[in-house]
Amino acid sequence: MHYGELTWPQLRQQTNKVVVMPIASLEQHGHHLPLLTDSLIGGEIARRAEAELGDDALFLPMLWLGSSHHHLPFATVSLSSTLYVEVLKEMIECVLRAGFRRIFVLNAHGGNEVPGMLALQQLQLKHYADKPDLWLAFSSWFGGIANAQIAQIEALEQKFVTHACELETSVILRVRPELVHMDLASGAHFKFDSAFETPDASGPSRVYVPRSFDQITRTGALGRPELATAEKGEQIVQAATREVVAFVREFGRWPVRVELPEA
Repeated sequence: MHYGELTWPQLRQQTNKVVVMPIASLEQHGHHLPLLTDSLIGGEIARRAEAELGDDALFLPMLWLGSSHHHLPFATVSLSSTLYVEVLKEMIECVLRAGFRRIFVLNAHGGNEVPGMLALQQLQLKHYADKPDLWLAFSSWFGGIANAQIAQIEALEQKFVTHACELETSVILRVRPELVHMDLASGAHFKFDSAFETPDASGPSRVYVPRSFDQITRTGALGRPELATAEKGEQIVQAATREVVAFVREFGRWPVRVELPEA
């Protein structure tokens, strides 16, 4: 069910439902993918989840503008992280004022994670006393809610998302193949002598090292996008959608209050 397709009296009758807020970005994705890559991927997962959930949840429109200042050396439209925190808080406050108490922010861009989680933390601390039934949740389709399920896809050489990589390219080949330039698909992958940091995101890092994207890739892409196929993309979207649907259904059943054990 789409939040924006209801009248306000209809909306006020649905406040027991989970509201899903999809967020993404408009930023460079190498030489071969469109700037709206994250929004197209997140939008497809949200569209499929909405269709499967039907009247069990409400979906806000995709917020295509994200926090992507680390991509500004390439073509990108972005909000600073501090401003993005405030944008998310203002939007969620509107949903709270309408009477909703379970809001799930479904993210499709890595740069949104820190400001997104900070926004939810600040809102929770602000409202937990006056809205004790409030539940706020945040997850990225690629890094949290479906990470393990995507890693089980045997066809993938890379088992996690980096940027404009095998996985993201595969999904765009599935949903908008006319926007993909596979003849230009090339990503950075290089060795870096460290036991703690993997700058090209080809493996996990044990420390956080902020870098502008032009410091780690000439093309704006990472990984091996040339390995992408539409078939892999369909498996990725299916895995992510299943987990989003499963979480939203469970989220809607969480108790109003958590009973704490006696000390």
